[in-house]
Amino acid sequence: MPVYHLDVALSFGVTFTCSLQFSRHDLLFQNFTYYYQHVAFVRLKFTVFFFYSTGHGNHKEDSPFLSSPDSASKKNDFYDRNLALFEEELDIRPKVSSLLSRLVNYTNITQGAKEHEEEESAESPNMGTLMGVYLPCLQNIFGVILFLRLTWIVGMAGIIQSLLIVLMCCSCTMLTAISMSAIATNGVVPAGGAYFMISRSLGPEFGGAVGLCFYLGTTFASAMYILGAIEIFLKYLVPQAAIFHTADSQSSDSAMLNNMRVYGSICLSLMAVVVFVGVKYVNKLASLFLACVIISIVSIYAGAIKSISHPPEFPICMLGNRTLVRDLFDVCAKTVVNGNITEPSQLWERFCVPGNMSSAQCDDYFIQNNVTEIQGIPGLSSGIIRDNMWGDYMMKGEILDKAGLQSVDAHGAAENLYMYVSADIATSFTLLVGIFFPSATGIMAGSNRSGDLRDAQKSIPVGTILAITTTSLVYISSVVLFGSCIEGVVLRDKFGDAVRKNLVVGTLSWPSPWVIVIGSFFSTVGAGLQSLTGAPRLLQAIAKDNIIPFLRVFGHGKTNGEPTWALLLTALIAELGILIASLDMVAPILSMFFLMCYLFVNLACAVQTLLRTPNWRPRFRYYHWALSFLGMSMCLALMFISSWYYAIVAMGIAGMIYKYIEYQGAEKEWGDGIRGLSLSAARYALLRLEVGPPHTKNWRPQLLVLLKLDEDLHVKYPRMLTFASQLKAGKGLTIVGSVVQGNFLDSFGELQAAEQVIAGTGQPIYCTVLYCTGMNVKIHNFLMYITLWLQTPYTVRCTTAAHLALMVPKNVSFYPSNHERFTDGSIDVWWIVHDGGMLMLLPFLLKQHKVWRKCKMRIFTVAQMDDNSIQMKKDLATFLYQLRIEAEVEVVEMHDSDISAYTYERTLMMEQRSQMLRQMRLSSAERQREAQLVKDRHSLVRMGSLYSDEEEEVVDIPPDKVHMTWTRERCEAERRNRNNAPENFRELMSLKPDQSNVRRMHTAVKLNEVIVNRSHDARLVLLNMPGPPRNTDGDENYMEFLEVLTEGLERVLLVRGGGREVITIYS
Repeated sequence: MPVYHLDVALSFGVTFTCSLQFSRHDLLFQNFTYYYQHVAFVRLKFTVFFFYSTGHGNHKEDSPFLSSPDSASKKNDFYDRNLALFEEELDIRPKVSSLLSRLVNYTNITQGAKEHEEEESAESPNMGTLMGVYLPCLQNIFGVILFLRLTWIVGMAGIIQSLLIVLMCCSCTMLTAISMSAIATNGVVPAGGAYFMISRSLGPEFGGAVGLCFYLGTTFASAMYILGAIEIFLKYLVPQAAIFHTADSQSSDSAMLNNMRVYGSICLSLMAVVVFVGVKYVNKLASLFLACVIISIVSIYAGAIKSISHPPEFPICMLGNRTLVRDLFDVCAKTVVNGNITEPSQLWERFCVPGNMSSAQCDDYFIQNNVTEIQGIPGLSSGIIRDNMWGDYMMKGEILDKAGLQSVDAHGAAENLYMYVSADIATSFTLLVGIFFPSATGIMAGSNRSGDLRDAQKSIPVGTILAITTTSLVYISSVVLFGSCIEGVVLRDKFGDAVRKNLVVGTLSWPSPWVIVIGSFFSTVGAGLQSLTGAPRLLQAIAKDNIIPFLRVFGHGKTNGEPTWALLLTALIAELGILIASLDMVAPILSMFFLMCYLFVNLACAVQTLLRTPNWRPRFRYYHWALSFLGMSMCLALMFISSWYYAIVAMGIAGMIYKYIEYQGAEKEWGDGIRGLSLSAARYALLRLEVGPPHTKNWRPQLLVLLKLDEDLHVKYPRMLTFASQLKAGKGLTIVGSVVQGNFLDSFGELQAAEQVIAGTGQPIYCTVLYCTGMNVKIHNFLMYITLWLQTPYTVRCTTAAHLALMVPKNVSFYPSNHERFTDGSIDVWWIVHDGGMLMLLPFLLKQHKVWRKCKMRIFTVAQMDDNSIQMKKDLATFLYQLRIEAEVEVVEMHDSDISAYTYERTLMMEQRSQMLRQMRLSSAERQREAQLVKDRHSLVRMGSLYSDEEEEVVDIPPDKVHMTWTRERCEAERRNRNNAPENFRELMSLKPDQSNVRRMHTAVKLNEVIVNRSHDARLVLLNMPGPPRNTDGDENYMEFLEVLTEGLERVLLVRGGGREVITIYS
């Protein structure tokens, strides 16, 4: 039986230890030739990695993973045989079945982030893509602008520029949706929606600033929807309800604004009461409001199709080429025939002083131009699209005219201007962009409902992108239909004065204009309720994060969690928008806030993609940092195109909030991308890092590799570097160095040569040579180095006490180089107990490298007699799906079985060997020389027969060069041993194995049989490394258990976590 050796060095801040040896003695126990002095000896060749992790408080894994006291009382029933190696640590490293039993609902999983530990759903989510994402997004995107302003935008900008506006806005939201889908599918997004995604990706400063801007945008959106509903109510539904009237037609606009303010305030108060009473009523009415939107849109398409053969009758009265307000007179003519008498019409009386027609004083323009009547809705086949192709921007007060109609240019009386349809505001391309953009918002509705979705990581991207595609097609087709069916002067008539105060889009609908009027009214009321419901919850989420101290009071609410104070503040801010009383002025304001929010969503995705942090594993694959930067650039451009002064004000508000949060010092670590960027930067960024452990999402291996050099200053174990380069796919830093002992002046040449050797290894590393035995490197969390022997039980205890993670690869010389490629095979993970997720993360990092990329990942876990293996497999698959890790899942059932004679005999031989070693009591120097001899001989045989590594050099030490020095103490020890030999031999023969050792050996043998049976052909096997016994008297047997556990496997990785989570399902 071949004898292996173990090469390890360990540093706890200041000291490296290298102290173990062994040799071959006694034919009776030639297969178990180990010596023991303070620590156990090893029959494996391992390389040891240490993960440094710091923390404070309780360093255990998170409490939901711990075994309950009840289960602890029952564990002896089934741990005695199958999991005896792990039984003493099951209080801090629970078995996998205990963990998976808590994964039925993902919100029960502890994520290593305290802010999510209480996010638990009262009932299981069951909403699909259609009801949970697609339809809510449609309801939030379609709104007041489509029904009240899109026809006016087409009339002012023309079809070409209107399509450009729609494409710009919809492209911006589509790119943002792609970035949002990547963030939303990179874990679970709890309450908070866009604010949660931005704050957890870019940090509390950006999150607070953009979160407040998004809150203000949502609040002003509620004001905009309320103003739209009041405009429909006062202009098209019940015009008689107006409170303020004016005899002067010139002051009609101010009277209308006052009416909007009064009715808007009343409507806002009623909506706030409805939201305060209960959100459930708002949710119940959501389906009704959505139905109104869909019916209204369908009626538009139906009317456009019907207009091909039977266009609706909406005549327009024109004086010359000027458009007249149609509801101010009855007949579109200067005179009317009443019997045989020609009498002046109402139109005549509007422009002329009452009196004899022949001598009456009339408006010059009225006298010199004819009155004609044209069709307001020519229909889809009329060819009017040619006239509406190009824009016709107007100044405030400019009269709407139709090009092509004969007109005599004459100066008309100013008091008659109220008879003409005129522009109420000056228009431009940039203004229309700002007014239209709110109709493209609402894409966050799906992510805000992620807690109610059955499969949020699938539903959010599909539903959101389909909703944007649908609405974009509706907007594009609506622009073309409006320009193809409706006369240009009617399109430019914002309030429908030319068509008897009818809603312009309603004139095209079928079967009646009232379908659009009523439908648009209810849809705007519903959208206002939704905004007024969402904004207080967003403010409450910001307040509960406690990053802005003066908002802390708004985190409180009713006993059921409803944000009462936040609702009150939201209503007050919305009232400011109501007091503006102009839909066209409120729309650009909320466009700024939404654009800023979308800008930072794109920035968050771009930063996370470029950083390539280990936690960045979105299930949505169709994203790229270039698309995110393009979306970010479009958002910034649209902000300044819409209104440069609004953009500056919005950015100023966000900047002040950012500096305020930074000044107050937001003590939050959310694993955001800005922190990750700081971790990847140079000295300046490192100095800015907060004291304390990094967040779970920012964990990555920071490698400190201490290489062992031979006498010629060549790297003795070069495969350490190749494996380190394969493992650091998490883009962590790698520091490679070596230790040269001696006087600095005498060893200066060796230091320079060693540094050149390390630097010449060809790996992307930072290299250094350490001249001293003490060091204190704060940057690393992943310590990797090799020496001759390992004090294994003592080392594991030290790493556990210091909260370090330990990774021990068996036979590092057999690991592949960077030039090899595995075209098939698998990386098998044997997940027996949970210790922080290291077993899940390490294969993922390895698979990022080209050597392991084509290897599939398989995860095995062990089920006991009392476990439901079918449910365990289902829960484990769900857990991996939420981790965004693709792997095959298999649950291996281990039934109770009697302890075999082989197990009993092997345990007996192990304890006899230990007893013999205690009796021999060789000096440390003698054991060191003999162990080195055995090690070198064994290395030659094994390396020559099993593997040829051109990078390693094995030094052959001939037996005749190893001398034993006989001292007086040595002679006396040998004499005593000869005298006590018969008694010692009888003691060994009568020895009975300890029952705890028998159980541990039984566990090792059983697990080894299962692992070898399932993973004998795996490229790499990862499994939990059991801890040493709590009683130090059993240390000499610990490495024997590890040997039995890993027998028959070529590449094995024993992994022991450091007491903290390194992987999370949250975004």
